[in-house]
Amino acid sequence: MYERRGAGARASVAVAGVVLLLAGCSSSGDDGDGEKDPAGQVSQQPKGDDPYWVNPDGNAAQQMSTFTEEGKKEEAELIKKIAAHPTGEWVTPEKAEDEARGFTEAAEKADRDALLVLYNIPHRDCGQFSQGGAKDGDAYREFIDQVAGGIGDRNATVILEPDALLHVVDGCTAEEFHQERLDLLKGAVEKLGSLKNTKVYLDAGNAGNNASDLYDPLKKAGIDQADGFSVNVSNFYTTEDSTKFGKELSAKIGNKPFVIDTSRNGNGPFTEGKDPWCNPPGRALGEEPTTKTGDDLVDAYLWVKRPGESDGTCRGGPNAGEWWPEYALELAKASQ
Repeated sequence: MYERRGAGARASVAVAGVVLLLAGCSSSGDDGDGEKDPAGQVSQQPKGDDPYWVNPDGNAAQQMSTFTEEGKKEEAELIKKIAAHPTGEWVTPEKAEDEARGFTEAAEKADRDALLVLYNIPHRDCGQFSQGGAKDGDAYREFIDQVAGGIGDRNATVILEPDALLHVVDGCTAEEFHQERLDLLKGAVEKLGSLKNTKVYLDAGNAGNNASDLYDPLKKAGIDQADGFSVNVSNFYTTEDSTKFGKELSAKIGNKPFVIDTSRNGNGPFTEGKDPWCNPPGRALGEEPTTKTGDDLVDAYLWVKRPGESDGTCRGGPNAGEWWPEYALELAKASQ
C-alpha cells in the first residue's frame, strides 16, 4: 500500500511577511552563529556550513518572539531550534512571482541562497489532506513561468513537486494523467534549469518506496537535465535509510546526486495506527541543514518540510501546512 504523506503540505505565507520580504527585510545584526540578534530576530548559521537563507519572519521565528514576550524562556529556546535554521519556502500559486522574487531578493541581501519548494502539480495529493494544485497543464506552465520570472538570476535551489512522481507509480493518480504529469515535470525542469543560478531537484519519494519503480518515471520527467533529486520530503525515514535509497536510485539514473529532508527524521518513522505519516507522535528534529554531508552523492541535508507545520487534520492537527506550536515543541523536546 502506498503512503499518502500529505507531503509538502503547502504552507501559507502571511501577506505581511511577503511585504517585508519585498521591501528587503532580512535578519539584522548577523553574527554568523545562529544566535538571536539584538533586534530579537534569528541570524544565519555560518555560510560555510549552510548556504541557505533563514527567513526572519517565518512561523517558528514569530512563535519564538511570542514566547519571549510572554516570558516563556524554556519554550522560546526550544522553538529556537527550528527558527535558527533555514527551511523550505513553499511558494503560493496565487502569488508565485511575487513570492519567488521576495524570497530570492531577501536571501540575496543576506548573501545566501533561497530554498524554494514548488507544490502545485494538477491533481495534487490525490484529493487527500493537501489536495489541490493547478487546474490544468496550461495553468501549471504559467505557474512555472511566474516562478522563473520571480527568481531571475538570483541564487535559488528548487525542490520540484513532492510526491508527484511517487503518485504516478503507486496507483494514486489516475493513469490518464500520467503522461501529462511527466511532461509538465520535464518542462519545469527545463525552464527552471535554464536560469543562471538555479538548481533543480526533482522529488523521488522516500525509503518506503521501491526504488526500481521510480527509475523510468524519473528519466521521463527529465532527471538528466536536473541537478539531482530529493528524497524523504515531509517524511520520517532515517538519514541512513534515505541515503541507501537515494544511492540505489542514483546508480540507475546516471549517478545523480540528491538531497535528503531531515527536518523530522530524528527518531525515524512511526509504525503504528492509521496514516503513520500524518502528524505522528514521538518524532524529533533530524540532522541540521548543511551541505557538509561527508558524502559526494548527498548534496545536502535540508529541512524541506517546515517543522511544526501540520500534515493535515489528523491526530488533532490543523489543516495541512498550518502552524501547530504544540507539535513544534514536541519535535524540539524530542531532539534534546
